[in-house]
Amino acid sequence: MSTALQVSHVSFAYGARRALDDVTFSVQPGRFNALLGPNGAGKSTLIALLTRLYELQQGEIALGAHSLRTHPRRALAMTGVVFQQSTLDLDLTVEQNLRYHAALHGMRRADAAQRIQTELERQHLTERRHEPVRALNGGHRRRVEIARALLHQPSLLLLDEPSVGLDPASRHALTAHVRHLCAAHGLTVLWTTHLFDEIATDDPLFILHKGRLVAHGNAAELAHPGEDLAATFARLTEAHP
Repeated sequence: MSTALQVSHVSFAYGARRALDDVTFSVQPGRFNALLGPNGAGKSTLIALLTRLYELQQGEIALGAHSLRTHPRRALAMTGVVFQQSTLDLDLTVEQNLRYHAALHGMRRADAAQRIQTELERQHLTERRHEPVRALNGGHRRRVEIARALLHQPSLLLLDEPSVGLDPASRHALTAHVRHLCAAHGLTVLWTTHLFDEIATDDPLFILHKGRLVAHGNAAELAHPGEDLAATFARLTEAHP
């Protein structure tokens, strides 16, 4: 599979306001891919389209070999998602949240138990499995959401500004953990953010500004000599007012 996700000429409008304007890009498999843009750039709208919370208006999206328009079930079966706003039940335990999600996916109890154990170990949550989610800090709650998103073994994980509300140390730990999942397990990630320090210089990077994709490459390729990512972003977005 040459691309894990292909977005082709996607546009979307809320009435007269255009949120996405002819966006085209492809996500590299087995990598931490970053989608960078300020609040209001269209990142969450794109995630909503990728997860079929919104119907496509214009353009095409393919996850692996499956069109989201013509084969949505097959496409979505390859995808896990962590939304910006948490959807965990705070009064259930970590394990209960995972079991509930497995049941929604129609997983057999024995298979679900095995997958839950695997993900608890992978997310370093085994000792927290019987704790209510309410007792966890923000970083550990996000790990529960990642475990939940990976229960059905998707090849692509979408994370929509997952570090919102976390302190700097927790943000760093979360990004490092997700990068490890990519490196150690071949997971493909599309991570949306407005924070420059969450992006490494060699990450495949897409810059979204006012609904338009204004640049793609990696930070090192896009930068002029002596620029950091913030300066590169400012230059590229100023060129597309």
